[in-house]
Amino acid sequence: MRRIQGTSGSRFLGVLPQKGFCMSAAGTVVHANLEGGKGALKAVRKGGVDGRVKGFEEIPHTGRNGWINLLRFWRENRFQQLHKHMERTFNVLGPIYREKVGTLSSVNILLPSDISELFQSEGLHPRRMTLQPWATHREIRNHSKGVFLKNGEEWRSDRLQLNKEVMLSASVRRFLPLLDEVSKDFCGMLQARVEKEGRGDQGKRSLTIDPSPDLFRFALEASCHVIYGERIGLFSSSPSLESQKFIWAVERMLTTTPPLLYLPPRLLLRIGAPLWTQHATAWDHIFSHAQARIQRAYQRLSSSQGRHSATGTAGGQYTGVLGQLMEKGQLSLDLIKANITELMAGGVDTTAVPLQFALFELGRNPEVQERVRQQVRTSCSQAGGDPQKALQGAPLLKATIKEVLRLYPVGITVQRYPIRDIVLQNYHIPAGTMVQACLYPMGRSSQVFEDPLRFDPGRWGGSSQEDRRRGEGQGFRSLAFGFGARQCVGRRIAENEMQLLLMHILLNFHLSVPSSEDIKTNVTLILQPETPPRITFTKL
Repeated sequence: MRRIQGTSGSRFLGVLPQKGFCMSAAGTVVHANLEGGKGALKAVRKGGVDGRVKGFEEIPHTGRNGWINLLRFWRENRFQQLHKHMERTFNVLGPIYREKVGTLSSVNILLPSDISELFQSEGLHPRRMTLQPWATHREIRNHSKGVFLKNGEEWRSDRLQLNKEVMLSASVRRFLPLLDEVSKDFCGMLQARVEKEGRGDQGKRSLTIDPSPDLFRFALEASCHVIYGERIGLFSSSPSLESQKFIWAVERMLTTTPPLLYLPPRLLLRIGAPLWTQHATAWDHIFSHAQARIQRAYQRLSSSQGRHSATGTAGGQYTGVLGQLMEKGQLSLDLIKANITELMAGGVDTTAVPLQFALFELGRNPEVQERVRQQVRTSCSQAGGDPQKALQGAPLLKATIKEVLRLYPVGITVQRYPIRDIVLQNYHIPAGTMVQACLYPMGRSSQVFEDPLRFDPGRWGGSSQEDRRRGEGQGFRSLAFGFGARQCVGRRIAENEMQLLLMHILLNFHLSVPSSEDIKTNVTLILQPETPPRITFTKL
């Protein structure tokens, strides 16, 4: 299996000349007194050194002045390389550090045992960092907020209604055939293109392309089919300009969000800052696109004959998440619009980009690719055309997605605000502090994963030596979709969408890459390749 080039994974190097950090299996700090030769190691429980829990102010930090830090971020382009900045900082300061950038303060952690402790203190109404630019846009445009921007009991009430349509196994069974249909059509489109533009003998032709534009169209087509219950024809030779503009608007929204997190949005609005104008314009277009789709779906549902059955079908046809929500009437139309718009905005780049990384890693790891393909072939031959059975019989597909998201997490952090005081790494963390689990450094840390830069879906099998060795916090090593009640609401759609597309691609094509060099990445609001990888598709 090919390893990602570069360092052998994050390690904690120690901060002070007299003291170093190492980690016990449980994730507690062990201080090594290095004075006078080797010295004796003194194990420390969560009670702290000599029974003392260290204060919040004693947590290693990157500088106390948030505005100076913000200037450094701008000058050194750390916004786009935030994942690398975090990895370097953990290497220097150890497994926990504080950071203040502009108006935003956080405590950053990466060990699963600490994340487990954080999860246990999130409470009944978990909070994550509010994306204030998004919230400000909703407020000035008088739009309702969806669950992504809500907190408290209002969040919980809405989320429980959404879960019924997008998270429960019964819902997944209803929308899987729609995702399967789009995945098959994508492969049909790709086969026709390889035959037309590719090289080689008939039936074994190959084509090397940047698949990212097609993957974005796939993600939008699949999302629309599940959410609105209709196809929008993005695989035609001339996809609509409206849809291309939507994809552009989502990309612009994601790009302009991070810099706005560290500055007061209403101040930028008042002075007419171009960055805010671009951000708000992108959201306006996203809402306009969603509003037009919602209106069409509402008219279609209103004119349908009779009432839909309790299973959410009309004449045997699944009506989509939107139709289900409208039919059941548990959420107001404004709240339905708000949540549908958030689902659409969050459902394109967040699946299209991981699929780029997945095709690349499978292409440069042919032995892994063949192992997954063989399992997929066996499973599909026994599934009788049932996509759910096909996926259940090919666990390596899900493991491949987990492994891709370990190395290339879509969102590089998961945030929570503990509802009670907690102790992490012997430091006191007051209730209400924003704590970030940093996924990119964790995924590449040799403290968490054995040989972390090796692409190996088999590590998620549950019976490996690595799984047995890691111990405490084992369930918090794969957090690309978050955790607990506040995990990604579109998780089941995204997971199955990516698995089904990979399944059909592996059944129809052999993947290879013209260059196996590591992909350079940057961060907008999500992790992306600086330059999309080129993939060679060879018909099987």
